[in-house]
Amino acid sequence: MVFNVASFVTQVAVLLLLLVLVHKPLGIYLARVFEGNKSTRVERLFYRLAGVDAGAEQSWSIYLRSVLVFSAVSILGVFLLERLQGILPGNNSLPGVDPWTAVNTAISFATNTNWQTYTPETTVGIFVQMCLLAVQNFLSAAVGIVVVVALIRGIARTRTDRLGNFWVDLARTSFRVLLPMAALAAVVMVIGGVVQNFWSTDVVNQATGVTQTIPGGPVASQEAIKILGTNGGGYFNANSAHPFENPNVFISLFEVFLILLIPSALPYAYGRMVGDQRQGYTVVGVMGTLWLASTLLMGWAVAGAQGTATAVAGGLGEGFEQRFGAAQSSIFATATTLTSTGAINVAHDSLPPLAGGVAMVNMMLGEVAPGGTGSGLYGLLILAIVSVFIAGLMVGRTPEFLGKKVGPREMKLTAMYILVTPVVVLATAGVTVLLPDAVANAPASGPHQFSEVLYAFTSGANNNGSAFAGITTSGPYLSTMMGVAMLLGRYLPIVLVLALAGSLAKQPRIPASSGTVPTHGWLFGSLLLSVTVILTALSYFPALALGPLAEGLLK
Repeated sequence: MVFNVASFVTQVAVLLLLLVLVHKPLGIYLARVFEGNKSTRVERLFYRLAGVDAGAEQSWSIYLRSVLVFSAVSILGVFLLERLQGILPGNNSLPGVDPWTAVNTAISFATNTNWQTYTPETTVGIFVQMCLLAVQNFLSAAVGIVVVVALIRGIARTRTDRLGNFWVDLARTSFRVLLPMAALAAVVMVIGGVVQNFWSTDVVNQATGVTQTIPGGPVASQEAIKILGTNGGGYFNANSAHPFENPNVFISLFEVFLILLIPSALPYAYGRMVGDQRQGYTVVGVMGTLWLASTLLMGWAVAGAQGTATAVAGGLGEGFEQRFGAAQSSIFATATTLTSTGAINVAHDSLPPLAGGVAMVNMMLGEVAPGGTGSGLYGLLILAIVSVFIAGLMVGRTPEFLGKKVGPREMKLTAMYILVTPVVVLATAGVTVLLPDAVANAPASGPHQFSEVLYAFTSGANNNGSAFAGITTSGPYLSTMMGVAMLLGRYLPIVLVLALAGSLAKQPRIPASSGTVPTHGWLFGSLLLSVTVILTALSYFPALALGPLAEGLLK
């Protein structure tokens, strides 16, 4: 397979143009959704049924409690209904889901990870796909957005302990943002050839007389929110490489656009909500620089096709979908690992070693370019606070972030946020490679075996969901350990973000002075970019050296 440079450059340019065109209008709309006071009829009905007082705002601890209770109920509900699949309608004559698989799936979809330890066509029916997994795709994406909205309010507000109402934010995100956008995306996908039906079709091959059952289902409707909400769980096992999910290059590029759409527009809403649009432009500039650099690096690594495994396979081809080509697959792989999406149109295990390393580093960056729905922005805002602290040390004064002092409490919360995911990734991967029975689930040898394990836990803890296909995680140990990584990687950062939001909201605003470090413009953007890359290198470089770097440099 030849890497088409002209196609690569053209598709990157088209994506950039489209994202620039929608950045401001979508950002304005998102800000209006969360700053408005009026509720729609559907929202009022939801509040009435749920017993929610839409006018009552919550402190950070109550907001956090709402997030955790809602997520726990989601996990338990999905698990129980998966186990009861055999007696539910729309089960496609399939039994209840295996308990290890069911608990892993429930956790993965509630945490926006969508790690799939099962083959969808033979494990779950239409009811589970539509009423459980697709619904969680909406709700888990909404949770990420409402958390960053709470953080933005904490930055923007003064002398208060109120961050909004979780249930109101959840309803507005679901009904005003995700549902209408997903419906429109689903229509485009159906027009583009994505399947949307409610049956499996028997097809008789006239030449051989063999009857085949071609699986169908409401694919387009689930595909739309899977991609838009940066979820990633495929209706079919081949995910976005399956022709029913991703039939042509147009739809494949459209999916990349959807992956980047909401995360890249949220910085504009952030700038508008804090009253300084320059802040939003600086954040999106850093996100865009990281995305473009990673995309170009991925393209270079794929085009170079380095590594012994690639040479043995005879170059690019194995694991690549021929309909899309290596150029489009490089763009897709970059977008899906820089966000918490995890959808794939190329087997990441088949990427050349250095390209696989780029995919891994994308997740290790914290998926902040532009990241998952909400989680990408709050991750980069945490890094911005670290950057302000470093700048404050340089000038010898207490750091400030948008008129708020960054004191010991704020820095402790920020430092813990920075450390949580690397500790979870390295600890779980390190324990696993020390257990012969566990590491045997990654049947490769040498550096690639370590890469498979490291990639899996990097994906799980960062709530991505993609994998190197060689590893099998359906057994009790890896299923449980992956579930732990997904839970800790999702909810510990949320706890710290909301605690930080509450701490900032209580502070008065300090007028800017000659010693205040500006948090906008190219200079601060460069500092933020450097901090992001350096922290990632300090955390993960030794592990990367044992895996993809070692494999990529082997001759």
